[in-house]
Amino acid sequence: MQTKLLTLAFIEILLSIILSVLIIYISFKLLQKIFFKNTSIQDNNMAFSVFAAGIILSIGIMLSEIIPSITNIVRLSMSGENQITFGKIVQYSGLYLGIGFAFAILINTAVFFLFSALTKGINEFKDIQQNNLATAIVVTATLLSITLIAKDSISLLISALIPYPETNNFLL
Repeated sequence: MQTKLLTLAFIEILLSIILSVLIIYISFKLLQKIFFKNTSIQDNNMAFSVFAAGIILSIGIMLSEIIPSITNIVRLSMSGENQITFGKIVQYSGLYLGIGFAFAILINTAVFFLFSALTKGINEFKDIQQNNLATAIVVTATLLSITLIAKDSISLLISALIPYPETNNFLL
């Protein structure tokens, strides 16, 4: 049995779970405080529940593209070839999560502006607070569509920031 690989797998699983739970918790609390101060899931507001689920799913999709980059940093630090310290792992992880979180906020904001521009005279936030399920479903579908389209580009951006060791081009 390869204990180093097993240790790395456990570290990656633990890191993924902790970061995912933390980011989704913070995102949900921010969503509630900023947009829906007087609305909660306990109010049987199906529209808010659908909308919140869409935001959480959008963030989960984003995290699924970011977590592998963080685990690549951990792998590089354990390979022995690179001298990546724990402090550097935390720095890179914070950078990747910050970029992902910024893009998640950007995508969410862009969806709200796009939807508002497409549906003049409709206040989406008010509709969702008033339990308008149709509005919540359309806004959530738009959010998820844009997230799915943008996730690969964000993943590429974050992958470009991984400090891989320099390699020689043996063909030259």
